[in-house]
Amino acid sequence: MNKPIETIMAGEIREIPDVIARQINEGLAGYMEAGRKAAASNPVGFVTCARGTSDHAATFFKYVMEIQTGLPVASIGPSVASIYETPLKLDNFICLSISQSGGSPDLVALQEAAKKGGASTLAILNEVNSPLGHGTQTVLPVFAGPEKAVAATKSFVSSLFAILGFVAGFTQDKDLEKALLGLPDVLRAALTCDWSKAELALARAGSVFTVGRGPGLAVAAEAALKLKETCRIHAEVFSSAEVLHGPVVLADRKFAALLFDPEDRSRSSVEAAAKAMREKGAAAFSISPSVGLKMNLPVPVVTNPLVLPLIQITAFYSFVEVLAQNLGENADAPVGLNKVTVTM
Repeated sequence: MNKPIETIMAGEIREIPDVIARQINEGLAGYMEAGRKAAASNPVGFVTCARGTSDHAATFFKYVMEIQTGLPVASIGPSVASIYETPLKLDNFICLSISQSGGSPDLVALQEAAKKGGASTLAILNEVNSPLGHGTQTVLPVFAGPEKAVAATKSFVSSLFAILGFVAGFTQDKDLEKALLGLPDVLRAALTCDWSKAELALARAGSVFTVGRGPGLAVAAEAALKLKETCRIHAEVFSSAEVLHGPVVLADRKFAALLFDPEDRSRSSVEAAAKAMREKGAAAFSISPSVGLKMNLPVPVVTNPLVLPLIQITAFYSFVEVLAQNLGENADAPVGLNKVTVTM
C-alpha cells in the first residue's frame, strides 16, 4: 500500500506507542489506585456514559469488567437524562463517563443525573479541563495530547489502556499489570504489520462486516466506524454469534469482513463466523497473531489476551488511514464531520 501524502491522522497513529509509554509513567499508578478504591466501595455494578468512539471504549470496559469480576455493566442512553429528564436510581453504582473532549451536553446531563441518583462518578478523559472533568468525582486522564484529525485514534487506544489499568487495580491482577508495562514495544511492532492483501477486497466490497466477541467486539465496532468516516465504506459490526443469526446471509463474492480473532475462549466462535462467510464466497480476513489462520492479517503476539484488542486496533488504524488515501478520501477531515460533536 503506497502512501501518497503524510496526514495528520497518520502522525497521530504513530504517536500511540509513545502515548501509552506516557500513561505508564504518569497515569498507570493512578488508574490502578482508582480501581482499588472502587473495589473497596463494593459497588453493585457500573453504568457507562459515552458517545461514538468513546462508547466503543465503554463497550470494552463492559466486557472486561464483567468477565473479570462478574459485576454488571450497563450503558444508559444519554437522552434518558438530557431529553426525557428521567430520575435515575443508581445507589451504590459507579457511573463511568468516557470522552475525548468532555464537552457534549447530553453526557454532562447523564453524569449529573447519575450523581443525583446515588452513583459515584468516574471519568476517563483526554481534556480534563472540561464540563465532564469538572463535574466528576474522579478523573483518569489519558495523556493523549492534542488530537487534530477528526477520526480519533490515539485517544481511543489510551482510553482502553486506562480501562485495563483500572481493572488491574480493581482485581489486583499483577499479570495484567505486567502486560500493560510491555505494551509500547508491541504497539510499535503493530504499526509495521502488512495488511496490503486486504486492501483490494475492502475497496471493492459493497459492504463490510466487522466481527468480534467479548472485548474484541469493542474494537470491531470502532473499525466499522472508521471505515465509514474515513473511507466512506458501509460497514456494520456484529458479534460472532449474532452474525450467524441472519446477517451472514448477505455474505457473497462482493462482500468483505474483518474478524478480530481473540486469544480467549471465544476464539472458536469467531473462527466459525469466518468459516461461514468464506463458504459463501466473502473475503473474510482474520486479524490474529496466529500465522496458520486462513486469510490472516498479522498482529504481534501478546502475553495477555486482554491487551490484544489494543494491538489489533492500532494495526487497523495504520491500515485504514492508507486505504482512505488510496480511495481518494481525506482521512483528516471527512466530509460532513467535525472534531467535536455536540448532541443533546
